[in-house]
Amino acid sequence: MTRNLTTGSPMRLILQFTIPTLLGLLFQQFYNLVDTMIVGKLLGAQALAAVGSTGSINFFVIGFCTGVCSGFAIPVAQRMGAEMFSQMRRYVANAAYLSVLFSLVLTVATGLGCRGILTLMRTPSDIFEGAYAYIFVIFMGIPVTFLYNLLAGILRSLGDSRTPVYFLAMSSFLNIFLDFALILWFDAGVAGAAIATVVSQGISGLACLAYMVKKFPILRMTREERRVDGTSCKVLCAMGIPMGLQYSITAIGSIVLQSAVNVLGSTYVAAVAAGSKLFQLLCCPFDAMGATMATYCGQNVGACRLDRLGQGIRACSLLGLVYSVVAFCAMLAFAAPCSMLFLNPSEPQLDLLVDLTSRYTVIFTAFFFPLALVNIVRFSIQGMGYSVFAILAGVLEMLARTAVGIGLVPIFGYDAVCFASPAAWIAADLFLVPASIICIRRLRRIYPNQPEPPVQAQAEAASPKPLRAGAGE
Repeated sequence: MTRNLTTGSPMRLILQFTIPTLLGLLFQQFYNLVDTMIVGKLLGAQALAAVGSTGSINFFVIGFCTGVCSGFAIPVAQRMGAEMFSQMRRYVANAAYLSVLFSLVLTVATGLGCRGILTLMRTPSDIFEGAYAYIFVIFMGIPVTFLYNLLAGILRSLGDSRTPVYFLAMSSFLNIFLDFALILWFDAGVAGAAIATVVSQGISGLACLAYMVKKFPILRMTREERRVDGTSCKVLCAMGIPMGLQYSITAIGSIVLQSAVNVLGSTYVAAVAAGSKLFQLLCCPFDAMGATMATYCGQNVGACRLDRLGQGIRACSLLGLVYSVVAFCAMLAFAAPCSMLFLNPSEPQLDLLVDLTSRYTVIFTAFFFPLALVNIVRFSIQGMGYSVFAILAGVLEMLARTAVGIGLVPIFGYDAVCFASPAAWIAADLFLVPASIICIRRLRRIYPNQPEPPVQAQAEAASPKPLRAGAGE
């Protein structure tokens, strides 16, 4: 049930690992898209704008949860690569304890504060209550977000990128059924779409947990391995919190930008909401490449196969370039029909909505290769153990989006909104690409390039610094 990424052709391994991960992300985006399509077509543009207006704050909080879980999985991948299985299981147990704590704190804090946050974001009054009903339910589902993302991250660290796909496929179809049931039959409005998402993800997480317990004997723990371990918790937090903050810091710029869009009116909010959903679907391959590179680099650093790091980054970047060109050409031809997936044909401002959504879509796909590098290089650096660099890249993305939202949107309007994310991606790349070279060089100075971990490094397994990781350097 596990896969070793430390031997064999990097390109072949990356493709074999990325494709199942991509399928899982596509299923995940599929039921997110269904939410948006059902809301937009059955409830109208105003309801679509209500859901869309919460996108940045959703990313701020849920992105933090996702990032923390991804960070928790990196020490697991490193110990898997080093074949230190007892220490790996100890990390898994303590990651679970930390996830319970984080999820409880975040659920209470966001539930109490989400109305105030929407007010600060200048959410239009005609969509405010719908936005609050949607995002409140999403925040109450934070525990199941942690459940699924932690388990999926652990499975990927062990080399299994297929199992989460099966459960996501199941939950996707369940989500569609619940969407129709709650919105059409029970008249639950936008809150029904949020409930469907939370329930579906919760079932997916529980199914994944049951499967892991039954099928992964490598995760069966002794009483000693299940103990709360302060050292392991420090290592996990050193990796997880920076990755979570990277998402949240990036989202601050998105919140500022969303606030600027809100001032333009609900029509523009609806167009950005539709374009953003299409963007989330189109960028799934980049998310899959990032998740693959985190595991690939984590295992190879754990096995001290440092020569394979650069090879993997170059191979994955080539895949990203090919996909970027294909996606841009496709959107040049089909942006308008794709926009109609989320819009009601009877909308009084349909032509304007299609034009705005198409413009947004074509512009961001024109800059897809910089986005590919952001995901590939950032997650590679994180897999090497240098999670703090992710925060610095997130700061640059935040500053770029904030500058556009505050300085350019009031002057150039919607066109500036379309170029905000590309500016953020380019700013991050200017830092990440040189940083990846520095990280690899630093690891080569610290550890010799040899197939098996040195005895001294094994003896330091209980150290607060992860084996061959950059955290703490």
